Amino acid sequence: MFSTRLIRPWNQRRHNIRQNKSLVVNLNSTTPITTIDPRYLSFSIDISVLAGGFWWEGSKGTQCGLGTQRVEPLNLQQDKLDLLVKALGSAYVRVGGSEADKVRYFTSTPPSTNSNSPSNRNSPANRNSDALIITQEMWHQLHDFCQRNDLDLMFTMKYGLFERRQQGTWQATEVKKLLEYSQAHGQNIDICELGNELNAYWAFHGLTSQPSARNLAKDYDTFIRCVRQCSPDSKVAGPGSAFWPRIGEAIKPLSNISAPFLGYLEEPLDIVDWHYYPFQSSRSPVKTRAATIKNILSPSSLMDYERYSKQLEKLRDQYQPRAQLWTGETGSAQCGGQAKLSDRFVSCFWWADQLGRGAKIGQKVMIRQSLIGGDYALINRQTLKPNPDYWVSWLWGKLMGERVFDVQSNDPFVQIYCHSAKKEGKCTLLIINMSANPKILHCNGFGSKKRRFEITADSLTSKKIRINGLKPKFKNGKVKLSDFPKLSKLDLVSPYSINFWCFTV
Repeated sequence: MFSTRLIRPWNQRRHNIRQNKSLVVNLNSTTPITTIDPRYLSFSIDISVLAGGFWWEGSKGTQCGLGTQRVEPLNLQQDKLDLLVKALGSAYVRVGGSEADKVRYFTSTPPSTNSNSPSNRNSPANRNSDALIITQEMWHQLHDFCQRNDLDLMFTMKYGLFERRQQGTWQATEVKKLLEYSQAHGQNIDICELGNELNAYWAFHGLTSQPSARNLAKDYDTFIRCVRQCSPDSKVAGPGSAFWPRIGEAIKPLSNISAPFLGYLEEPLDIVDWHYYPFQSSRSPVKTRAATIKNILSPSSLMDYERYSKQLEKLRDQYQPRAQLWTGETGSAQCGGQAKLSDRFVSCFWWADQLGRGAKIGQKVMIRQSLIGGDYALINRQTLKPNPDYWVSWLWGKLMGERVFDVQSNDPFVQIYCHSAKKEGKCTLLIINMSANPKILHCNGFGSKKRRFEITADSLTSKKIRINGLKPKFKNGKVKLSDFPKLSKLDLVSPYSINFWCFTV
């Protein structure tokens, strides 16, 4: 059995330090190996949550890639939600998800069959889609939410060509109207993308719905030209392909379309993005790696992300060399996250690692699914209380800067990453100890250690975490680094802990 109970911090027990593995980390150069976007740690609001579609909370399974329970539209005018979002700092917010391909903008009148809607209104791809509408009020509230909280909007435009005979003939009518409306009202859509996980249409909407790479590229060229004309300051991202743990883009040649799509594409992209979940929840009909404590804490589970990222990087370099590489959607487990794991302390380990690993291997932006809603949310939708991953995100935003340095770990259960700090002349080490043993860490070339921030919990399945021994709380609407007691400047890493060590270089 894999125990969920943590051993107490090393200094609360009499461990023989000589029996614990000693690690050495060297900062050999202060020349960064890469840089990240200032809004690197970003997040999504699923369009199902925003507009009141089918979502995961309360769902036991899936229907066409969606949850089975309909939720009320998200109220973006909540002071507490603003408070929690502002504390995370500047970010991109992506509004997308499976129902982005079914939603209608501002009207309940069904679009014509030549404009993205299948003629068979009872097909699985279109079932229940009539009710999902982004109203003008929702649209204005979304932009007001972004403006209040220093968020740049990434929006998934509707593709919706579920019939094979329509693919390759996408019409920009609906998207053009939305872009023109936004321009007329001074509303910025900073990044536009067409369709959600178009290489996974076969899984969500049926085998005959899957567009070929050639047809998809033709439609995407039409989309890019529309965005350039109607919203010239917007950037365009694509293809947003879904990658599964262990099997990547899955079925060849049905869904393995990123390479040929980029090859056929004639117009330039600003961003090559992709989606990745390292685990699958119990709701998922297909499980290539189930979300379990053992899998989440396995170093081998972290490696697929790096492998697929490098595959995309090669394709980007070959076909779209001027485009940035983004992780456009990621969460702990597909299909809403895993109950009692994705919203618990154990989830912090993969999330901290993917933030550090993604930055080190060249991802410019990491978009977390989701800000609110689902077991994998940073913020619980019903209570507006932050889940454990929120606090990893908060510390990252406070302590990890844009320049990334090359450091290595010789222990697979202790992952180490290094960034410049927010202030010049300082750097921060992110140390993730996924083992039940304390570790001794010797740091060379980092200068003098200033402060340490350590995330721990009573058990791996705890809902609550501690930072330097205290449960984080907002006081008078704010939470600050100075709220937490200073730890001694020792070279010891607690078992099952996530650590930020701050240095003056």
